[in-house]
Amino acid sequence: MKGWRANDVGQALIEFALLLPLICFMLIGGSDLARAYAMQLAVANGARAGAESAVIGYNLTDAAIIQHVRDEMARTPGMDPYSANATITVTHIAGPPAYTKVRVQYTFTTIISWPIVPNTALIDRATQFRVFP
Repeated sequence: MKGWRANDVGQALIEFALLLPLICFMLIGGSDLARAYAMQLAVANGARAGAESAVIGYNLTDAAIIQHVRDEMARTPGMDPYSANATITVTHIAGPPAYTKVRVQYTFTTIISWPIVPNTALIDRATQFRVFP
């Protein structure tokens, strides 16, 4: 190699080997953050879809409303709304004006166990819509 010394190639290889674990951890950590954000959006969209279906879909049962929530959340890759990680509650508030409130709780788990950072997070969203007669 003209202009390069053998020591320079070895030095570059050692620097790359030292930085490779850091780069891997940054990529995996970034994907964990992206997954957490996607799950948070899915939970918020599920609560909204459930409350919307409750006020628009005349006289739906609570089971049908919960199914609407699960259908909306199932559109997110990697999320299982039928697992024990998802808790969906529907509350009907009577009296003029009447409201329907849908609350969705989902426990997010990271891809790998991080040594310092918490490995689970509870995502909790609620949406309340007014029921029009």
